[in-house]
Amino acid sequence: MNAEEELEGFCKRWLAAWTGNDPAGLLDFYAGDAFYSDPAVRDGLRGRDEMARYFEKLLAANPDWKWEVREVLPTAKGCTLKWHAIIPVGDAIVEEDGVDIVEIEDWKITRNEVYFDRAGLLKALLGS
Repeated sequence: MNAEEELEGFCKRWLAAWTGNDPAGLLDFYAGDAFYSDPAVRDGLRGRDEMARYFEKLLAANPDWKWEVREVLPTAKGCTLKWHAIIPVGDAIVEEDGVDIVEIEDWKITRNEVYFDRAGLLKALLGS
């Protein structure tokens, strides 16, 4: 297995850990002092303790969402990951595409920045 295949395999395992409401399993992919941000926490979270509190709430609210790797673009520090998500919201299904900037050291994520347009998700949440 070459380095790109290893990286893609890591990303597939990591994205799968976002499904099923297992915050401890998800946190295993992150370094102790990792930085995480997404559109809901734009200023970001630092360290596994802060991330644990956030992930516990986020995963509990979305136990059935599914994440798929669309493309992994290796970078000097990790990768840019293009993904597709299927998110059940009440009776609706929202599909979103987005990008993560991921930095990795020793197969632990040290930085994870999540970017996507939340318009479709917010529309489903607000019922309009």
